[in-house]
Amino acid sequence: MHDLSEFMDLLCGRFDNREQFEQRQAAGDTSFPFARHVNTLCNQKISGLPADFPGLFLLEESYYTVQGRTNASPHLFCFTQEADGILLTSYDLPRGLDPKTLSYETMPELPFDQLSPSQKFTPALYRFQDGGWVGGSESMFSPVMKFTLFERFFPDRLEVSESMEREGKRVFGYDVPLIYKRTN
Repeated sequence: MHDLSEFMDLLCGRFDNREQFEQRQAAGDTSFPFARHVNTLCNQKISGLPADFPGLFLLEESYYTVQGRTNASPHLFCFTQEADGILLTSYDLPRGLDPKTLSYETMPELPFDQLSPSQKFTPALYRFQDGGWVGGSESMFSPVMKFTLFERFFPDRLEVSESMEREGKRVFGYDVPLIYKRTN
């Protein structure tokens, strides 16, 4: 039986795609990002969490650097064990938190009763197959904006494919998944 704690062991920590980035740079691709993730469990920073709450909250700090410019993109996720896999539910960041500076270290205590699942993001289900966890979802962020997420998590790497399409044309994303390796 593969479970939530095994899944979270793979997902938590510090990761980057330095190896892939350097290969792409050497091949002349200067538009490919250097990307980092810092994934930290944060249930202890959520006040009023019910004692029997079945999920694990994680703050994902994502940093993407392209041609010398870095953008931060934090996300609050909750992971739960379901009968057929692990479910990722995205939560909206509470008002007042600055996504440009939010990190686990700067994250204030958040009242559980003020957290709400994202209405835009379709929860993603991950199943264990071929030695790793595989899953994703498609979300309509607006009538013309579709976000597609597909991920594969293995002991030696995280493979992340994200794309945003506006009226069927890609406005964000890459032709290959970003391959993150643990740095800690």
